[in-house]
Amino acid sequence: MNPSVHKVLIIGGGFSGMTAAIEFRKRNIDVHLVEIDPNWRTDGAGISIGGATLRAFKTIGILDEFLKVGHAHSGLDLFAPHGIHIAKLPTPLIGDKDIPASGAIMRPALAKILAEKTRASGTKVKLGCTYTQMINSATGVEVTFTDGTTDTYDLVVAADGVFSSVRKSHFPEAGEPRYVGQGVWRAVLPRLPNVENTMMWVGPHLKVGVNPMSKDQMYLFLTEDKKERQQVDPADYVEKLRALMLTFPAPMIQELAGMLNEDSMIDFRSLGNLLVPAPWYKNRIVMIGDTVAATTPHLASGACIGIESAIVLAEELCKDVSVEEGLAAFQQRRWDRCRMVVENSGRLAQIEIEGGDKAEHTAIMRESMMALAQPI
Repeated sequence: MNPSVHKVLIIGGGFSGMTAAIEFRKRNIDVHLVEIDPNWRTDGAGISIGGATLRAFKTIGILDEFLKVGHAHSGLDLFAPHGIHIAKLPTPLIGDKDIPASGAIMRPALAKILAEKTRASGTKVKLGCTYTQMINSATGVEVTFTDGTTDTYDLVVAADGVFSSVRKSHFPEAGEPRYVGQGVWRAVLPRLPNVENTMMWVGPHLKVGVNPMSKDQMYLFLTEDKKERQQVDPADYVEKLRALMLTFPAPMIQELAGMLNEDSMIDFRSLGNLLVPAPWYKNRIVMIGDTVAATTPHLASGACIGIESAIVLAEELCKDVSVEEGLAAFQQRRWDRCRMVVENSGRLAQIEIEGGDKAEHTAIMRESMMALAQPI
């Protein structure tokens, strides 16, 4: 235990916040977590998982739970819009025989696994609650909560997401997420027998793919170029997504389009990214996850870098160093890796929007996956 860090507050009960709680509790730190949603829900369909994320799951202690309800596989197959196979990208192995190369899972299922692990760790969880004021100093943070209580912490971890209130109030110079010119459709469908790994069809301005999430389900995603950020009426989801998919002549995409219905859990979101310049901390408040490094899904690594950052933060803050030294070491270990994911994902989006060089697109994906396979 770091002699300077005995009690930690985590604001936000998403993937990175829960991971931070679990890892600090392993080191016998008193951890409080507040989550504004009284039901602690996680929206969304599926989430693609790379080998680096699965390595992090092993560190946290949830890999076995993931393998029970999710799906592990290897490789990415790329196809032309007509269905002609373009390339097979091998998924780099992490170097641990127990860790699969990649996989996928339902977002709510992963959230449930992490929530159960967080509670079991001894973290004091308070739902339907957040902060109203934080007085941040070199020695601690005095926090007032929405339930009227106050407390003082050695460290506050802001993991309250891409629209973070902590970032806005305590790091106003950080800026806001930038729209990248694409939206993403997601859906859940019954898994076809031939969907054994990630498959992706790349058109001039649309990209559609599927990923197996369990023995019975698969996750469908489609990115669509949109010059302006748009809202789509959920009542039109099935019709609009089906129309986009039918522009792909590939027989399998035609089949998938016909499978869409009101029970497909269809969702549409505009895509943005954010990379807050270093440092990601002031005195005793530090930001992690989407709060500082929010990325588009092109490398399927947004959750990965947030979860990794939570692990590294706990490692560095629980060494026998000052809080300032620990936070500086955390920043040094995380900056290049998070920057790479955000910038490379953004470049992939740009190539897709511009109808750019497919070879560059493939090379960026391959090089990024190899980089993520390296130790954190």
